[in-house]
This record gives sequence, structure tokens and C-alpha cells, in this order.
Amino acid sequence: MTEIIRNNPGKRMSESVIHGGTVYLSGQVGDPSSDLQAQTREVLAKIETLLAEAGSSKSHMLMATIWLADMADFAAMNEVWEDWIVPGAPPARCCGEAKLAQSELLVEIMIVAAVAG
Repeated sequence: MTEIIRNNPGKRMSESVIHGGTVYLSGQVGDPSSDLQAQTREVLAKIETLLAEAGSSKSHMLMATIWLADMADFAAMNEVWEDWIVPGAPPARCCGEAKLAQSELLVEIMIVAAVAG
């Protein structure tokens, strides 16, 4: 059986889980006092850090799930996203509108990536 590694496990979830050469990140959110683009940049910085800690990188992303509190923010979020992703290596992606855990949260992103190497 392949080992399952749970990074920073808490009562309800782990920050990331690695299994079979794949890393799964929990949904990441930014500072609720920030605007949409600042929250998106904060989330993407967290994702980069978590991927690096798991032996991966944004160029190894396989799937991104993005939740917006309001789909009216889709274009503004995409401006930040498109500046961040590695050219020629975008992941499969979906984006939807959802009521997030706090009303001030505007974006949450979950990532699945291959472990590098």
C-alpha cells in the first residue's frame, strides 16, 4: 500500500495530503479584510509555499478548483491568476460561485498537483 502523508493535520483537515505522487491542497483563503485581487494574490502565495513544502510547484499543477463569493469578480480574479500561472502549463480548472465560510472571504482555491521528480 502506498504511504499517505498528511501535512499539518488539524481536527478537521490537513493542509495538504500526499499520496501516490500526487499532492492535494486544502482550500486556501486570503485575508478577509483585503479586496478580491489582494486575496487572490495571498491565496496563490500560500499555494506556492504549500506546493514547495510538498515537493511540487505551480508548474506541476494538475487541477484547480476556484470558488468565488460573486461571479462578478471572475475577470478580476483571472487577471491575477493569469499573471501567476506558468505559461504553457495551466492546470485543468473549474470556477464557480459559492457562499464561503466567512462573508468577507471573496475567493478560495483548491489545488491538485504532481509531486516533482
